[in-house]
Amino acid sequence: MFPAAVSAGMAAIASEVGEEAASHGPHVFFRLPFLGLEVTSIETTMWGIMLIVLVAAWLGTRTLGRVPRSRGQALLEVAVDGLRAFFAPIIGEENARAFLPFLGSLFIFILLSNYSGLLPGAGHLPGLAAPTSNWGVTAGLAAVVFVAVQYVGVKKRGLAYFKHMVNPWYLAPLLLPLGVVEEFVRPFALSLRLVANIFGGETVVLALLAATPWFLPIVPLGLELIFGFIQAFIFTFLTAIYLATAVAEEH
Repeated sequence: MFPAAVSAGMAAIASEVGEEAASHGPHVFFRLPFLGLEVTSIETTMWGIMLIVLVAAWLGTRTLGRVPRSRGQALLEVAVDGLRAFFAPIIGEENARAFLPFLGSLFIFILLSNYSGLLPGAGHLPGLAAPTSNWGVTAGLAAVVFVAVQYVGVKKRGLAYFKHMVNPWYLAPLLLPLGVVEEFVRPFALSLRLVANIFGGETVVLALLAATPWFLPIVPLGLELIFGFIQAFIFTFLTAIYLATAVAEEH
């Protein structure tokens, strides 16, 4: 009787996954009273991730000292120093220190968003869906990267930052539109890669769960943990490259 119930539950999951994939967007979880704004499972999951990060940051930094007095502070310092040492050869030591909060926040948010899709019921339970499986979220991240790159480029080099779009000057009418398009395409290509990999992996894992109700497919889940980390790493790494290019002086 128990195996039959498990099989029925998995069949229901597979059916709901198919309905979700066939829909054009995430299901509405609830509506804000008086405002009429729709809140989807994507947004509630993002709120949960942000709350987890805020609480973890508060717990990890509330008793900071010059000399680590706890394992938590020691672990945080090792993680921060490791990230700074990783990005320093890419964008320079000074830029690594300046951009580390942005790059670190980007990586942590994407990583937790990717992993949220592996939680039981993610994608079909109300209020729980991987944010990075929705292109609206990844496109938003791409827009943040685009604005950040333009901002640091202009702040570091002034209007000379846009020189690469009109060099040589006699081809400016042709090169300027292409340069603007290139600046948009680079981060948005990242957003498409991220959403395709996360949505595809989430769908495959849930399909395997429905097809193999007698045991948990450990190998696919393990691979998705690796792929989720890789996708977060690639997005953050290429963002660092774009920032390094924006602040680099032309010779």
